[in-house]
Amino acid sequence: GLELSVNNNAADFTLSTTSGPPVSLSCLVQNNSQAEELLWYREDGAVDLRDGNKVNVSNICISPVSEDDNGITFTCMLKRDQSVRVSVILDVQYPPLLTGEKSLTIEEGKSVTLTCDAKSNPQGQANWYKNNDTLTLEQDRYQVYQTSDVFQLSIKKAQKSDNGTYTCVVKSALGEGRKDFHLIVEDKKTVFPMEAIIAAAVVVALTVLFGIVARREKIFKVRKAPMSYEKFSIVLL
Repeated sequence: GLELSVNNNAADFTLSTTSGPPVSLSCLVQNNSQAEELLWYREDGAVDLRDGNKVNVSNICISPVSEDDNGITFTCMLKRDQSVRVSVILDVQYPPLLTGEKSLTIEEGKSVTLTCDAKSNPQGQANWYKNNDTLTLEQDRYQVYQTSDVFQLSIKKAQKSDNGTYTCVVKSALGEGRKDFHLIVEDKKTVFPMEAIIAAAVVVALTVLFGIVARREKIFKVRKAPMSYEKFSIVLL
């Protein structure tokens, strides 16, 4: 019966490739008795095809292939019967994408988390270094967390001895990526209790208030004081 093939595959398949070089997909109608128009889809979106590239044979080219194309499905189907189709999933392989550096400043006694976002296919593995030496993880203060593309190092209650450059190195079969974190641990800041600050503010406010009241009372008394008149005696000579 009527069927399709993509790159000589009559059933759905996965195509492994690497990022960079282009990939060509060729869809062919087989066992047809008439001209058949073809459609291409990238996931759920239709691919625009030129006239002359739609009937019986249709070719598309993905160029350049990038890591964003990994896991994307391309489907060729008959226009008049879209149940007749063949899909191909791209398996794009690429090394860990991780570069750069970052500086962090933290107060002594606080916690900090260093995060590496490193996508790769196949999945990479992370190692942490401090000042170019393998980091010895203190179980009670260091914690490592890892998913397929996120690698984290958490330091609890940072100390002055934690100052230094931490490096996240992610390796896979295709290469490696790295990122530096320059950590600076500052002296712990002196914090006054909020209750003491409020109490001091109240004392100052009351002192000022009483001073104003006392001054007003003094002025008021001066203004109210009765005037004294001297008595004059007139002596007639």
